[in-house]
Amino acid sequence: MSAPSPPGIAPNPVPRPWRRAAAAALALLCLNGLLGFRDGGVPGSVLPDSRLAPEFVVLWLLLLLGAALQGNVSRRVVSAITAACLVLVLGRYVDVVVPGIFGRPINLYWDGAQVPRFLWVTSQKLPGWQSAGGVLAAALLLWALYRLLRWAVAVAAHEAAPYALRAWWARGVTAGAVLVTAASLAGAMPGWRVVAKPVTPTYWQQGALLMAALSPAQRARLLPKSSVVDAALAAPQGQALGTLAGRDVYVLMLESYGAVVYDEPRAAAALQPRRQELAASIAASGRHVVSAFVRSPTFGGASDLAHLGLLSGIDLMNPLAHDVLLTTDRPTLMTLFGANGFQTFGVYPAVSWEWPERTYYGYDTYLDGRDLDYRGPDLGYWRIPDQVAFALFEQAHPRGPGTPPRFVFFATITSHMPFRPVPPHQADWARLLTPQPFDAAELQRALSEKEEWLDLFPDYVRVFDYTYRWLASFFRQAEPRETVVVIVGDHQPVSTVTGDSSSWDVPVHVVSRDPALLQRFVALGFHPGMEPPRPAVGTLHDFTGLLLCAFSSPGLEAGVCPAAKQVNHASP
Repeated sequence: MSAPSPPGIAPNPVPRPWRRAAAAALALLCLNGLLGFRDGGVPGSVLPDSRLAPEFVVLWLLLLLGAALQGNVSRRVVSAITAACLVLVLGRYVDVVVPGIFGRPINLYWDGAQVPRFLWVTSQKLPGWQSAGGVLAAALLLWALYRLLRWAVAVAAHEAAPYALRAWWARGVTAGAVLVTAASLAGAMPGWRVVAKPVTPTYWQQGALLMAALSPAQRARLLPKSSVVDAALAAPQGQALGTLAGRDVYVLMLESYGAVVYDEPRAAAALQPRRQELAASIAASGRHVVSAFVRSPTFGGASDLAHLGLLSGIDLMNPLAHDVLLTTDRPTLMTLFGANGFQTFGVYPAVSWEWPERTYYGYDTYLDGRDLDYRGPDLGYWRIPDQVAFALFEQAHPRGPGTPPRFVFFATITSHMPFRPVPPHQADWARLLTPQPFDAAELQRALSEKEEWLDLFPDYVRVFDYTYRWLASFFRQAEPRETVVVIVGDHQPVSTVTGDSSSWDVPVHVVSRDPALLQRFVALGFHPGMEPPRPAVGTLHDFTGLLLCAFSSPGLEAGVCPAAKQVNHASP
């Protein structure tokens, strides 16, 4: 017999059976939904999924086992299960949204270092109260998620599991769910039509990746014994870069410049006039251009893999190989050009923090955004528009008869996601060097633009309209001395721009006044003009070998050229 309630206080009502059943059903649906949601189609968003989540089935079996053994699952066990569910939910969120943004699975070893940096850079553009508000909102959301999970686990443990042990039909449904999940995981039900893709294997894969990162034997197997840069360094002095004849070489690595600008019909139609303008500007300056596609080692992000893959001539599709390479003294194009009398520059206008890894790159002169002394208005997360950064670099390090030939690696940033604000193009390059580089109306238009995360495609096209314009304008400027300009995309933009299952190809353009030099690239698979042919001529690190193949003096092809692509060094 229950104890009577104190005077003036009504007894706690016993929930009606239908309410208890409704709460139990809602808790189970909530747990399955949180452990099995799918990508929402908009970057960072998710939607509920009607399919069965494998982790939910395992959780349900554990709750049934606990109810059978203990009769009533303790609060401590409920808290432990809730914490485990929270880890699974957060892992599933990352596993679901990252491929939709970057077109590739999560890589904890690599992205774990990149995401905090991106968040830090993003926060610099926000007032302090907004940054603090964002942190508070994230904390509250995490707390609310934990409380929701704890309620669902408690109700499932104390209401649903004991009832399911007594009801024959509930035991039958459980057995059916287990059989369907097992059959799906075993491959008997392809396509994940009934059962959602599990997240637990992602944790397993990331754990294996981290273990490999800590294994000296695994790390040693990640890099080849030698590269095309080693072969070029072994050549007699002056021979590896003999056809350059002392010309400057500028490598412009264009952020997010991918094959989508050619492959996507809307982008191709919108940008074709600008490409024609760029080609006409190159021709009017007395130069020529050849183009090709190469395959980037990354997609949608992690530009460092593309940068160092090109500079080292080593395949860095495995991000761990990149990090291992940074711990070595393996040579890069900086080493090669420096050994052949060139002064080397690394220009990174986006960087506004200390970057210790630059030590490996070995630039004679490294310049980040702070070194460029930009005094104009900030435009977007990265402050300095590419055209302005390029002009500031040329002003700070002018070329003349007394300066040595130079190799410049210029990492652009304006075309980085979210692709806006799009800076105004400035035809007057002298004005770019002033504190007011743009007209007031154009500047106000650019500064008024807000990020459009729900539809990135139009701004992506607009930012490459700007990029083609400033490149065309650059080629119309007087050339201090003859320069070979290499324009390379680092990777495709995020898959919300390219669409699903897009290639990893990026365009490459080589611009020079020397037709004989460009003919060597044509012999390697390039095509005259701004329209790259298919298929790709190789990977981005293969392109390093093609560059050195074309730059090398006659007789060195066997050391640096692919066996199937020997260059004809005769004049065209």
